[in-house]
Amino acid sequence: MFAASSRVVTVLAATRAAAGPVRGSHWFASVLSAKTSLPLRAEPRKKKKVDPRRELMARERLKKKLKKLERIPPEFIPIEDFVTPAKCLDETRSREGPRIPFEESERRALLLKEWARYKHAQHRTEMAAVADALEAQRQALQELQLESEELYRAAVAPDHGLFPFAREGPCYTPPMPSYQAPDGVRRISVVKGQVPVSRRVLSELPHWREIPLLCHATPLALLKGLLGGK
Repeated sequence: MFAASSRVVTVLAATRAAAGPVRGSHWFASVLSAKTSLPLRAEPRKKKKVDPRRELMARERLKKKLKKLERIPPEFIPIEDFVTPAKCLDETRSREGPRIPFEESERRALLLKEWARYKHAQHRTEMAAVADALEAQRQALQELQLESEELYRAAVAPDHGLFPFAREGPCYTPPMPSYQAPDGVRRISVVKGQVPVSRRVLSELPHWREIPLLCHATPLALLKGLLGGK
């Protein structure tokens, strides 16, 4: 067997020698192109055996978690633009006010107490006046009911003409009788041959040639021009 293999090798060597150099031949690969890879001492990973019970239990746990999340109200993402920074909430005065003498602070405290007593007395007086008016109204209605039941019902009936309530009172700035409000009329020049849309519409109206071209004019100014022929 070894003799046969040696003969084959000898024949191949003789053939290559007869053929000449084989480094640049495309029939034979170069010895330099032979490379070896690193040994990978591993085996394919075995597939895990899935237990149907465990998979079912995992699904049940996931469903329970989803139910708990549905019960809890959703938490909104805070918007930083609507959150007031802490430094703005700090009400500590950065500048000290002028120190008031003790006599002045006592005078202000006594004045505040006197003002509180005055407002309390005023409130009691107003409440007493309202109570007296209600008592007088009650007695008058009682006497009216004894006199005439129809008049009593008419007096107690609600006034439907009271609402809607409207009144005219003094304004903050009374109108000036000699003031003429501007109508926003603006005269502009028109190039010959260019007829604006306003002219096309106004061409069918009377006295349209005397009406000036209005730019951003109010309806009141336009109506005045149509009625006056100006």
